[in-house]
Amino acid sequence: MARSHFTLAALATSAVPDLAVTGSRSYTTGGTGDYDAALLQTRDGDAVIIRVPTTQAAENEQSADLVALRALTTGIRSRLPFDVPRYLGQAPVAGTRAIVYDFLPGHHVAVEEVPPGDGLAGSIGHAIAAIHRLPTNFVGEAGLPVQSAPECLNATTTLIESAAATGLLPTALRDRWRDAVADHSLWQFQPTVVNGSLTADSFLVEDDSVTAVLGWSALRVGDPARDLHWLLAMAPEATDGALGAYASTRQVATDRQFTQRAMLYAELEVARWLLHGREVRDQGIVDDAVQMLDGLVDRVHSQSVTPLSTATGPIMAIDDVEAMLDRTPGDRLHAQHDGQAGRPEGYERSGGLKPVAEDQSDRSSSSL
Repeated sequence: MARSHFTLAALATSAVPDLAVTGSRSYTTGGTGDYDAALLQTRDGDAVIIRVPTTQAAENEQSADLVALRALTTGIRSRLPFDVPRYLGQAPVAGTRAIVYDFLPGHHVAVEEVPPGDGLAGSIGHAIAAIHRLPTNFVGEAGLPVQSAPECLNATTTLIESAAATGLLPTALRDRWRDAVADHSLWQFQPTVVNGSLTADSFLVEDDSVTAVLGWSALRVGDPARDLHWLLAMAPEATDGALGAYASTRQVATDRQFTQRAMLYAELEVARWLLHGREVRDQGIVDDAVQMLDGLVDRVHSQSVTPLSTATGPIMAIDDVEAMLDRTPGDRLHAQHDGQAGRPEGYERSGGLKPVAEDQSDRSSSSL
């Protein structure tokens, strides 16, 4: 049974010393969600969010978020052109804990609604580049993962071989992905700080500018292309604007190898979904993934555009990637395959992998 906003307000006052709550309301848009959450108004005129995880997966994710937020010190945050939620306090409740964060204003924009040009698309590119320009030392000091380029390659190879071991991966995709990881020119890159689980829902926007980035549970040092695979699901014009802004901010070229790795990561989301279905022994997820893999084979063979490597042959066109990623469970599967929380609830089974409407607390400013 969901906790009322009155109960959550009482928890918040015990979690944050001197917090005076003058108003509260449930912070949901329907569905059960992974969290009970409330938006609280304070005597000082500020707003805070309190969340209580309702599943073990959500609790694990929230714990990982908390480690990342603490690693993002004031000095690190000062290097970012957007806000990151601040942890304010916590209180034990029913075997888990309620966490209070500051509320960040803004709204979400669906990826297909990002217009072409240098406006919002450019702001997204600048925001991602700012993350990738952060100094890497703080990540390891916080005990978060630090992956070299060879380790990123090895992790990708392990994912491919795990999918192949199910016996459900089409031979054409298996060989195509193996060829990509065997092309070592693809994996000559400098690791950077990465968010690790970016999707369009990660960004809060006001006036065509990114004002905040949410969801930091997969923070690490790794392959910067990983933060951009979802971006390639945009319309080509918006992708160009974002990648141009990204390149100018980082003062590096988004070369062919960079975009090829991003496209590979996009395709491998289907493999992640297959493995997730096997792990939780959900035949519905497995069947859905198999259907997606078959569709991916058809699209790969029907297109003649940029290859993943010199040996892989054509990959999907941008509009086909968009269609595929619309059916892919994005950041939660990233989190799961990095050892963080992940769960199948909240994703459509029939007809795709697109996240269904979630508890708004999952993607509010406190959605970390």
